Amino acid sequence: MKLETKEDFRQWMDKVLSPLKPLYSEGGARLHLGDSGVTYPQVSIEMEAFSRPLWALVPFWAGGGEDQEFEAIYRKGLTSGTDRDHKEYWGGFTDYDQRFVEMAAIASGIIFAPEKVWEPLTEKARGNLAGWLYGINEHIIPDCNWQFFMILVNTALKKRGYRYSEEKLKSGLEKVESYYLGDGWYRDGGSAQKDYYISFAMHYYGLLYAKAMEEEEPERCRRFKERAERFARDFIYWFDENGGALPYGRSLAYRFGEAAFWSAYVFAGLEEIPAAVVKGILVRHLAWWDSQKIYDRDGVLTIGYAYPNLIMAERYNAPGSPYWGMKSLLCLALPDDHQFWSLKAAPMPKLEEVKCLKQADMIVHRHGKDVTAYPAGVCEKYGHGHVPEKYSKFAYSTRFGFSVARSQIVLHENAPDSALAFVIDGDDYVFVRKVSLSYEVKEDRVISTWQPFPGITVTSTVIPEAEGHLRIHEIESSFDCTAYDCGFSVEKFTAGYEQKAEGSRAAVQYDHMGCMVSGSGPEAKGMVIEADPNTNVLYPNGSIPAVSYRIEKGKKAHLETRVQTFVK
Repeated sequence: MKLETKEDFRQWMDKVLSPLKPLYSEGGARLHLGDSGVTYPQVSIEMEAFSRPLWALVPFWAGGGEDQEFEAIYRKGLTSGTDRDHKEYWGGFTDYDQRFVEMAAIASGIIFAPEKVWEPLTEKARGNLAGWLYGINEHIIPDCNWQFFMILVNTALKKRGYRYSEEKLKSGLEKVESYYLGDGWYRDGGSAQKDYYISFAMHYYGLLYAKAMEEEEPERCRRFKERAERFARDFIYWFDENGGALPYGRSLAYRFGEAAFWSAYVFAGLEEIPAAVVKGILVRHLAWWDSQKIYDRDGVLTIGYAYPNLIMAERYNAPGSPYWGMKSLLCLALPDDHQFWSLKAAPMPKLEEVKCLKQADMIVHRHGKDVTAYPAGVCEKYGHGHVPEKYSKFAYSTRFGFSVARSQIVLHENAPDSALAFVIDGDDYVFVRKVSLSYEVKEDRVISTWQPFPGITVTSTVIPEAEGHLRIHEIESSFDCTAYDCGFSVEKFTAGYEQKAEGSRAAVQYDHMGCMVSGSGPEAKGMVIEADPNTNVLYPNGSIPAVSYRIEKGKKAHLETRVQTFVK
């Protein structure tokens, strides 16, 4: 599907959202898309699915788009969902309520497309909606990007002359300021990990606020914009020439939401990175996702990444959650005559081959058609699901992805690609890096010290090289064990697939890409791990080349593993 004109982008939106039209409830306020569970109740699941398409529909309407069927659905749904006497009423709240998250899309509609989602409502319906939204001020919300939901709700109520909380608006903005680290980077509340939420939430909502309040609060809005400009210089490194973005961290089920920041960038009028370059990133990214297996037979988005996959999901990924990716269509709010629509999508600018992103605690390596990140293993250790796999591997690639464990028992279920995995003698349990105890990110290498298990301490140095990277491990163990230093997972059951293990080397490849590993250390031996299905986020079947080493109790071990890749 080509993406050049504004109409092309509108058609892309229509392809994603039109399959939902016959699925809304009678009152319009609920949308049932599946039966898998999450940590919140059914009313919140169905209200979330109702709300998230608005992230595309609101800019579509704000930019002059017309779809009377969706307009009718959402006017009816907003009325039904906030009417206490209606059977589809969304209900009252508890602390940390998921419905607070979904208020943000509605608030954005009230701010940017009031003629579609606010003005046509009856006076009673507007009062009900405003009163329901105000509920976010009466409960506890997390000290993180959720503060922006409260900020946007109060901004919307203030702009429409309804009761809002100046105190909550002020405190929320103050908390956001406290999250700022410098160099364009925020932390997400108390979390030390840096992932897509910095772009997808902190900057995205900051730029929405900057656009909405630039006359009332010019200084704060200027800061939000300047920070986004600085952040963009680093974030551009997360995207490859082919349109793929780094599969790294949590919430990957939002898929094309990875590029939402760039849509907000052009929407807010930022220009340091030329609009043609921004358009190129968006066009290639959306086209890349359009070629993936992300829909079910009815055209509804599934939970997963490049294909339907509940194994990799977080505990908060409900059937409607993937529609948060519609935030990447904020550019539809640009007027028809905006230069963005007539510009030819530009290729990626020339970027440094190896880039140290200090604030992100990683080095990013651009080689050939692949982008690989070498993170320091900074994360919350436990949390929403598969945290070690999503943050603590040695490498993450736009072309090879990464794998999540089906279990921690035996190697093929653990699928420890891009990891040093330990199996202690007499057991089948697999231990990998969960979080780094200490780390240092230098210009040319990442050094971390970690413990896969009490009594085993590892210091790992990862150094980018022309065709991949080198890993150096210093190990002290109180147990006899075997360590497996694993390369990337490579797709199998495809044309030209072959694998080989010989001496201290192993390789897996097919016609278009491959990974080779070679090792030096005690009893180094090449091998291939046949990973369980549905562990890699990019393809359902993969094999992992690895080198095994013998680690003896009480003896220091020095390992060196070279990982090389090719991508055509």
